[in-house]
Order: sequence, then structure tokens, then C-alpha cells
Amino acid sequence: MSSTLETKRKPRMMSGARTTGHLHIGNYFGAIRNWIKFQDEYECFFGAMDWHGMTTAYKSTEEMQKWNRDIFAEFIAWGLDPQKNVLFIQSQVPEHLELFMIFANLTPMGWLERVPTWKDAEEEAKASDTHNLGRFAYPVLQAADIALYGGMKVPVGQDQVSNIELAREITRRFNHLYKAKLPEPQVILTDSPVVPGLDGRKMSKSYGNTLFMTEEPKVLEKKVKAMPTDPQRARREDAGDPSKCNVFSYHKLFSSTEDLVWVQEGCRSAGIGCGDCKARLLGNINALSEKPREIKKDLLNQPKILDEIIADGNARARKVAQATLLQVRERMKI
Repeated sequence: MSSTLETKRKPRMMSGARTTGHLHIGNYFGAIRNWIKFQDEYECFFGAMDWHGMTTAYKSTEEMQKWNRDIFAEFIAWGLDPQKNVLFIQSQVPEHLELFMIFANLTPMGWLERVPTWKDAEEEAKASDTHNLGRFAYPVLQAADIALYGGMKVPVGQDQVSNIELAREITRRFNHLYKAKLPEPQVILTDSPVVPGLDGRKMSKSYGNTLFMTEEPKVLEKKVKAMPTDPQRARREDAGDPSKCNVFSYHKLFSSTEDLVWVQEGCRSAGIGCGDCKARLLGNINALSEKPREIKKDLLNQPKILDEIIADGNARARKVAQATLLQVRERMKI
């Protein structure tokens, strides 16, 4: 019998976005922008990962369904084709948890204790009451997510490489123990710029400094106008230094090369004011987000259509997931 984990055409790719609220521009520049480029090259599985989100948002479970729908609409609005890709909600594919439990039983504790993303976040987790088993075992569920769809390629930034290496080790151990042939995932390092919050600190909803992917125009304008600038530019005629201004860091994300030159020369010579600089940035953000904002709004205003797209994606994901679990159980003789 031929393996259902093999594809006749394109190699499979798997990734997802944690369900913890509305997606912000860090999600776009760090992940979704890259997924859009990959969807013609790979057979892609992209999920709204609500079990992963619950490791930190377990006190907000009543919001999960709304957030899942919002993420799904965001995926489509920004250019992920639900016909080309399999878009799904993690909790609606129960096989994720079944394979997680299997992988959890063969993953040594020491492997997880050495994961840099756990060690780096442990103190913050204790302070935020998220120092829990789910967060500790996050990489095991991640390994199950990838293996469930035969994910051969996983697009990540440098900070997630260690997690994918652990997924490879878990998959390799499963294959060794049960003489199986689950694909060992390979990293695709993606361009994942660090996106600061609007005030220059780490972007966080708790800081109130987040820019979401599809802000309403009036909200967007208010947020951009409130961004702090170079403190040396106390007056309009004072020259500034763009490298010390967070507005310029956003220009590097949203603006053209010509605009970057305009900002740098104008700021250093006091030829433009901070208001001019912010107005140009606002226009560039709106130019990128206007169409996705309208598509997302239309999808959310047509719940029946969105529900049908979600149900179809979940069903397609389950079909692949069930085939994988059948092979897993056959190899384990359970």
C-alpha cells in the first residue's frame, strides 16, 4: 500500500498562527507574507492553532471561537487561497491531540528542559500564571502538528529552529521504535524581521502598543499619530536621527526605497517634520491594508460563507490527519 504521507506533486508545508487574539503586523511580516509566496510552490497546510493559544490564553476560552474566525478571515483576506491551501482550526482536527499524546510518551523530559524557547520564557511564564504543562510540552504538540500532515518543510524564523530540530528528533525516535516512515521536517528559514511595538517596546497587547493587521482607518490614524519620535526633535526646525525614531523602523516595513531616502534626508536636515513623516507612513500602511481590510470585513459579515470555508478546510485537514493516524496505529500495533 502506498504511503498517504507521500505527495505525487509538491512537497508538503505546515505552519500556523497561535489563537491568542487578532493578528498583528508581526504575524504578517514574520509569517503570513512568506506563506503567500510559498502557496504556489508547496502543498500547504496552515492552521489557526487554538490549542497552542490556550497555553497562555486559557482564561479567555470564551473568546477562542471569535478569534479563530477572525484569523481565518485574515488568512484569506491577505491572499491565502482556501482552494490552493488546506486552512483549518487545530481543535477541530482531534487527531492533533491523539498524535501529541503518542509523541509525549516517547519524548524524554530532558529534551524539553533544554528547549531554549522554554528556558527563555520561564520567568515570564511564572509571572503571568502560564507556567503550565501545556506550555512546557508545546514543542511536542508542534511536532505532532507537523507530522500529522507529513510536513516536510516548515517555514520559521531563527528563534524557532530549535523547536523544529526537536520535532525532527521526536519523529526520528518514533520511526526508529516502530519502523515507520514519517517525514522528518526540514526548516525553511524565512525573512522574519523583529517588529517593535508602536512605542518601541516589545509588541504586546498588555502594553497597548499593538498594530493589528487590519485596523480601521480612524483607529490606525490615531495610533500612528501617537507614535513617539526622536526626542531630539523638540521643535520643527530641529534636525533628527531616523535611527533613533520608531516611526522610521515602521517605514522600513511599509515604505518604498524612495520614501526611506525621503525620510532620512528630510529628518536629518529638518526638511520635513514628524507630522509629515507620520502622514507618509499612514498612507503607506493604508495602501497595503485597505483591500485586505475590506475583504475581511465582507467575510465576517457573511458568516454562512465563512462557516462553509472553515468547515471545508477542517474536513480536508481531517482526511489527511486520519490517514496518518491509521498508519501510526498500524505501526504501533494498537
